[in-house]
Amino acid sequence: MVFSSLEFLSLFLPAVFLLYFLCPVRFRNGLLLIFSLFFYGWGEPRYLVVMLASILLNYVLGLLLGKAASARGRKAILAVGVVLNLGMLGVFKYGNFVVENVNAVAKTALPALELTLPIGISFFTFQAMSYVIDVYRGKAKVQKNPFSFGLYISLFPQLIAGPIVRYNTVEAEINSRTSDFAGAAKGIRRFVTGLAKKVLLANGMGAVFTSLTSGGTALPAVSAWVAALAFALQIYFDFSGYSDMAIGLGLVFGFHFEENFNYPYVSKSITEFWSRWHISLSTWFKEYVYIPLGGNRKGKLKQVRNILVVWLLTGLWHGAAWNFVLWGLYYGLLLLLEKFVLKKVLDRLPSFVGHVYTLLVVLFGWVLFAFDDVSLIPGFLGSMFGQNGFAAADTLYFVKSNVGFFVLCAAASLPLWKNLGKRWAEKYGDKAWSLAPELLWYVLLFFFSVASLVKGGYNPFIYFRF
Repeated sequence: MVFSSLEFLSLFLPAVFLLYFLCPVRFRNGLLLIFSLFFYGWGEPRYLVVMLASILLNYVLGLLLGKAASARGRKAILAVGVVLNLGMLGVFKYGNFVVENVNAVAKTALPALELTLPIGISFFTFQAMSYVIDVYRGKAKVQKNPFSFGLYISLFPQLIAGPIVRYNTVEAEINSRTSDFAGAAKGIRRFVTGLAKKVLLANGMGAVFTSLTSGGTALPAVSAWVAALAFALQIYFDFSGYSDMAIGLGLVFGFHFEENFNYPYVSKSITEFWSRWHISLSTWFKEYVYIPLGGNRKGKLKQVRNILVVWLLTGLWHGAAWNFVLWGLYYGLLLLLEKFVLKKVLDRLPSFVGHVYTLLVVLFGWVLFAFDDVSLIPGFLGSMFGQNGFAAADTLYFVKSNVGFFVLCAAASLPLWKNLGKRWAEKYGDKAWSLAPELLWYVLLFFFSVASLVKGGYNPFIYFRF
């Protein structure tokens, strides 16, 4: 386990902030590296070795690529790097999954590997691979300072659950960046927003989903639909909240991480949804898998193959379980259907039809995502279509009791508040008194978030397991 939320907020962050801004500029990277490695190794020191091995491996690969003279030699180094990085990820993340399925199919009794998944291994492995690939392509310079490279891999704000930061987007800021009061203030506001999304909204929706599904998936239709909606809102606020916190902390230290979410639930198609959801992952697969496979440049059959490969890998990236494989293929097939059939139809229909279609498709997708045990999925889908009745009295009472919270979360998932904030800034931004309501807003968000954490209760991060 990493720090608890309260330890992180009350001890770790204040110590990092204080020392970082007191520290001479030339020592700041070293300080952040020490704190980042300490942060990662706090709960499970043995897996710090895995991270250090990844740093050393990819640092050396970068140096070798910089010195290699022949194209064949560079390709060999790249191949070795890809195999070793994916091999490390595969052993830890998919080793037990492979053994279990071999035993099930071949009726063997191979022992499980009994390896605990290092937190964030998918994220830092993909970051390391992007560096090696970009150096090979000539899109990034070789980082000769091992401590600077170690900071890129281990930087704690986005280490555990992203966004996936490609080296060429922060290369200049690792070597030289500016940390000032304005940037720190903007970063803290973004961090507090993400904290509130996670603690006040995601946790509440997670509690609703857990309450409704704790007795199994044989639910009345209303309960099943409410549970699916609760999970959809939980995972959005969970992951986008963490991304906001990471981006905000990055700003405090002078780093500008790319956006990872752009209000995906306003989308009018699945294609648009995946341009707005987990943008760093979609971009990574496009840059390093889809385009190298040929993208859409080698005919429709190969384009179909490439899309299915990307989405199979996207599903597997999320976890070593068959429900993630199904989830990936589900979206791969839907995107193909849109690309070759539905897009022209959707473009001619009123926009609200596209919104409804997208939300329904996404809700069914989250059902596949939510249950690691594939055998539970048919029962839950059957519940959504009424095989266990429409609603019970306790179900209707539960829905009525939580309807206000659902409306709040639905509104918070839309760009409504962002647009209101922009209008306020445009109209009153140059007036000193206009800062008071904004300051009060963020103070209250932080206060209620901390109060919720002190109270305790449901507080998982869904994406920590990836």
